[in-house]
Amino acid sequence: MKKKKTQLSESLEDYMEIILALETINKVARTKDIAEKMGVQRSTVTGALKSLSEKGMINYEPYSFITLTKKGTRIAKEVTRRHIILKDFLYRVLQLDDKNADYTACRMEHAMDKKSFERLVQFIDFLDTCPKTSFNWKETFLDFCEGKEPNREACRECLTKYLDTHKKE
Repeated sequence: MKKKKTQLSESLEDYMEIILALETINKVARTKDIAEKMGVQRSTVTGALKSLSEKGMINYEPYSFITLTKKGTRIAKEVTRRHIILKDFLYRVLQLDDKNADYTACRMEHAMDKKSFERLVQFIDFLDTCPKTSFNWKETFLDFCEGKEPNREACRECLTKYLDTHKKE
């Protein structure tokens, strides 16, 4: 029999990210700290904690510390990983400012399917390791984004040189 996958809303995934971050710093999370990080009332946090507890994601009793279960830790680490990688891509590759990259990554981390996300990870790895991408592509990309007219002749020369080099292989 196939195991049923636990579905979590974007909001619950955000709670889990925060609980993981608080656990990393303090070993446990507290309702008031979660409410502060989320920018919501404690009563709102309590409802989310009850839901996460029912789904087996956290250890929670009213007025006590909160910790992630083994399953909750695994999922929270994956959500956090997606957030970090997406933010890095948006900031470092697409050159968005830090605040916008963080906000957008938070929205994207919930929407991307696993296959698309892993392909993005491969693309980032390709950009970081392939010698063909080592020239000043970021500067050229930023100029392009600012609406500066691309130097079509330089692009043709670069492409011709690249194709000539690879015809010999």
